[in-house]
This record gives sequence, C-alpha cells and structure tokens, in this order.
Amino acid sequence: MSSSATGGPVIVVEHLTKEYVLGARVRGYTTFREAAVTAVSAPLRRAWRLARGGTEARSRPFHALDDISFSIDAGTVVGIVGRNGAGKSTLLRALSRITEPTSGTIAIRGRVASLLEVGTGFHPELTGRENVYLNGSLLGMRRSEITRKFDEIVAFSEVESFLDTPVKRYSSGMYVRLAFAVAAHLEPEILMVDEILAVGDAAFQQKCLGKMQDVGRGGRTVLFVSHNMAAISRLCSRGLLLRHGRLAFDGPTLEAVTQYLADEQRPDSLRWETAALPRRLDEYGELARLTVVEVRPAAEGKSGFRFGEDLRLRLTFAAMSNIHSAAIGVGIDDLYGNRIVTFNSDEAGVIMAAGRNNTYTVDLCVPNPVLNPGRYAVSCAVLSGARILDFLPQAGYFDVQPIRRDTGEHFEPTAGAGPVRLACTWEIHPAAAPLVSAAVS
Repeated sequence: MSSSATGGPVIVVEHLTKEYVLGARVRGYTTFREAAVTAVSAPLRRAWRLARGGTEARSRPFHALDDISFSIDAGTVVGIVGRNGAGKSTLLRALSRITEPTSGTIAIRGRVASLLEVGTGFHPELTGRENVYLNGSLLGMRRSEITRKFDEIVAFSEVESFLDTPVKRYSSGMYVRLAFAVAAHLEPEILMVDEILAVGDAAFQQKCLGKMQDVGRGGRTVLFVSHNMAAISRLCSRGLLLRHGRLAFDGPTLEAVTQYLADEQRPDSLRWETAALPRRLDEYGELARLTVVEVRPAAEGKSGFRFGEDLRLRLTFAAMSNIHSAAIGVGIDDLYGNRIVTFNSDEAGVIMAAGRNNTYTVDLCVPNPVLNPGRYAVSCAVLSGARILDFLPQAGYFDVQPIRRDTGEHFEPTAGAGPVRLACTWEIHPAAAPLVSAAVS
C-alpha cells in the first residue's frame, strides 16, 4: 500500500524560507590564470567606477519565500495562486527538491512527480520512447509498470509519429504533451504541476485538466499553480494565496480566488512596461519582445472604458532580428482566465516586415465592443505565421464601467449576465385563436 493511501498529511511544511542575494555574482570554477587576472584587475575596476561617480554594487537579500507553514492531507487537490513573483514556482521547486530552502523543513510521504517547466527530466539526445522509460525510472517505477502504462501515455500525448525521434527536435508543445502524459499516467502519490499547460493548445489544456481531475478523484494529491482562476476553481478544493513570498491565505478555493482577484489585480495603471517581465519559455522574447502594453480610454485619467466605448489598445515591441512577416495577437480574458475574444492582425491583413533593432507600435481599435461592465485582462503576443515569438498572458487589466457612453448615465449591471451583451431583435406574435370544438350528441 502506498504511503499516501494511509491518510493523514503527505506534505508538511514548517517555517519554509528561501532567500536569494540580489546583486551578488555567482562565479564558477576558475583557472589559476583567471584568478590572477581577477586579483590584479579588480582594484582597477573599482577605482574606475568610483572615478565616474559610481558606487560599489551592494548585495541585498530577497525572500522569495518567507516563513511559510502548511500541511496537505492525502487526496487533496490544492490550487496555488498569486501574482508573478509571489513565490509560487519557487514553492513547487522547493517541494520537488529542485531548490534547497534557506531555512525551515519539508516532509513528504509518497512518490512525487513534478512538471515545472517544459522538458523537465528529459534527456535531449534520447528519443521520446527512451525518455518515457527514463522518467518512469526516476519516479521509482519498475520497467514492467512503465510498459503496462506505455500505450496509454503515447495515446494521451498524441506524439506517436515522433516517438523514436530525439526530444531535442520536439516543439515546446510536443514536450509538454509527452511530459504531462508521463507524469500523470505513472501514478505518483503526489503530482505537482506549474502553469506550463499555457503553452499547449486549448484542446490539450482541457484534456490535461480532465486528467488532473481523474488523478484527484483517484485519491492522489495534486498541487496546481495557475493564473487560470476558472481551472483553479474547477479542480481544487483548497487554495493557497501567496503574496510577496508569504502565505496570505489558506482555505476554501473560492475565497482564495476572490481574495486574489480583489487584492492582486487592481488596474492601478493602464500602461505596463513589459520588457523585463520573465517569460514562461526561454524562446519567447528572443527574436521579438513586447515592451509596452497600454489601454487607452477616450477620457484621459479614467481607470477604464464606459460601456459601449471603443476599446483601444496600443502595443510596442522590439525586433531583435529581421522578421519577414510579424503580426500581433491580442486576447481579452475574464478574470477567471476564460478567453472571451481573440484579435490577430494577420487575419485582417496587417503584417509587417520587422527590421533588426527596430521598435514598432501597433494600435488596435474595437468599435462598439459588447463587453458588459466588469474587469478584464489583456493577453498579447508577437507572431510570425504559426510561430509565437513572444507571449504575455494577462499582461494588464482594465475596467468596463457601468456608465453609458452616449448619455454618461450610470446604470446597474445585471448580476450573472455574463461578459458580453450582443445586439438582438425580438418579435412578438399574437397567439392563435383557440380551437372551438363542436359538442357531440
């Protein structure tokens, strides 16, 4: 019997802290010659900086995780939410033993499978088939167990045609398909999933969410990091909200989601500098990089749009290479992560040849939008054909206010009416004359 099947806590975290030192250089091993050169040149570099009016760089501590404590019982599906930089991924890396904590303790009972980034645990020179067996052995599975599950894994991943191809030639989507299929089908007691599912297509994302539901129903423990509040609400019975490295809330999922939406997504600004934001995949931002996302209401100084007002967005991107056909994609999501509408410039024939080291600004206008009053998220991408060059999910937020554009009058929106209001017509037809039946004698 597995350890998690006995019930009780399978994860116990006490006073977990992870500290990084900002501004400190981490150097690898050096040769004697490099050490000698460094010793001679360091005082000269310091004097040069001071002569130019600079100061010595000072390192400072940064707490990615700050005194976090919780426990998770067997069979619990837990959603971990928080803004970028809140510590979600660091927490999963610590629980997966990828990152050593600075202080505190972690106790885990049971076999753990973690899917934290694309290709985790894959050897690039090995084929997909070989990596299935490698991953299984790393999880402590016997070869006979892996063989028994092999056909299910391949069918789920949909990469059968490339099974004997080295995974270094896989696309990021193929990596995700195979990695998730292995992690979910080899029956670990604890499954940890970061939001790498965002790189898959919509159908595969739904497939993965369904599989995680099956894993949870099977009595296994799942930790799921996501910005998709609809997925968190659907899958999880418990939510952990992280804020600035600290555990801000631990309780029912609905309350965790409510606090996250209320506290963490205020549109304090309608212009976001995005160049320095971390990208989910290393390849994003290499050839082209989104630098500014801006929402532009007609009335300056307003926090959003009036109901029915033209939706205007401005995106700026920098090209780091020559791109023959660049296009922009913009998605509007509700705050639960549900996509409402997508706009791609190439579908409207707007494609540009972007030159290396040049910056481009693109305006999008949506006349007479049908968004009901509420708060919405903007996701954006730079595209070249079917390839995504850069992608920022939920880069910024804006409000549609319950104020009519034409009259300026405030109105009370209908609760639960959904995010869109479509134009429609109604017709009333008079009822047919009642049937008169003759009496039968």
